[in-house]
Amino acid sequence: MQYRRIVISKFGSPEVLQEITEKELPKPQKGQVRIKVLTTSASFTDTLVRRGIYPDVKEKPPFSPGYDLVGIVDELGEGVNNLTVGQKVADLTIIGAYTEYICLDANSVVPVPNDLDNGEVVSLILTYLTAYQMLHRFAKVKDGQTILIHACAGAVGTAMIQLGKLMDLKMYGTASKNKHDFVKRMGAIPIDYKQQDFVKVMKEKEANGIDAVFDPMGGDYFSRSLSVLKKTGILVGFGFQNSASGNGGNVIIDFMKIHLWNLLPSKPSAKFYVITSIRKKHPKWFREDLNKLFKLLSERKIKPEIGKIMRLNEASEAHKLVEKAMVKGKIILKVTE
Repeated sequence: MQYRRIVISKFGSPEVLQEITEKELPKPQKGQVRIKVLTTSASFTDTLVRRGIYPDVKEKPPFSPGYDLVGIVDELGEGVNNLTVGQKVADLTIIGAYTEYICLDANSVVPVPNDLDNGEVVSLILTYLTAYQMLHRFAKVKDGQTILIHACAGAVGTAMIQLGKLMDLKMYGTASKNKHDFVKRMGAIPIDYKQQDFVKVMKEKEANGIDAVFDPMGGDYFSRSLSVLKKTGILVGFGFQNSASGNGGNVIIDFMKIHLWNLLPSKPSAKFYVITSIRKKHPKWFREDLNKLFKLLSERKIKPEIGKIMRLNEASEAHKLVEKAMVKGKIILKVTE
């Protein structure tokens, strides 16, 4: 039986994403399950993988990108007894999800309640899990505290705002002017990063400093973000979009800054969040936290902001939209029915 997948033909622009047809379905090995993929997504991280600048991916083209998926168990490999054929599951694949079928370690996938929407579930895996773990596992933010979220109208930013509302947080967020009404509706106080100096705004509004900053920008933003914190505050860096986009900063230098900053006495602390590293170090957290998010979704306490639903063969166009930041929320790629 044939199946389709999208491959990175060579590192580069969105046009390097090409659809190919495989002649035979992959066969699950011992301890694996074959998944019929229902949905995946297009995220900023996927664009870094496509460009060959994502540090946790060492594969060389051609290979399939795709950081997360929701699918149905299609076949069990030898020795798998914790899952059943037909069961809905989710996983953080890092690469490989832009395909109709994939074989994965049976212990890595997480069962998904059947009544949950596939697009909303796939939005949780990378985006909401990142936001949840940064808030609760890294920054350990307490109810009622004050935080600043950079790029708050993006997928992770909107997830963090929703989760922050459950904690009665006072939230500020940087975003372009055309997204300010959206940010207000979500529950945060918008700052126009193009026309306003967020440091000046924060020092005027929160003269004593705030409790946490979540910074996906890096570069120049890093030191400026630290300056608005209380002495007991924390900066959590992730993604570092400026470095990756060539708009200033360097990921290695930013890592060094975090290390050196933490050596200084009586200063706010700083950490760098990488979901792949955290999953390797604390595998139980992935399953525990994802199940907590499933519960919040089931109770409708969170609602993923789905910006656009596209087909798998539109992956190239989806990556263009991500890179231009033209969509508020998550871009979902439907793979099979």
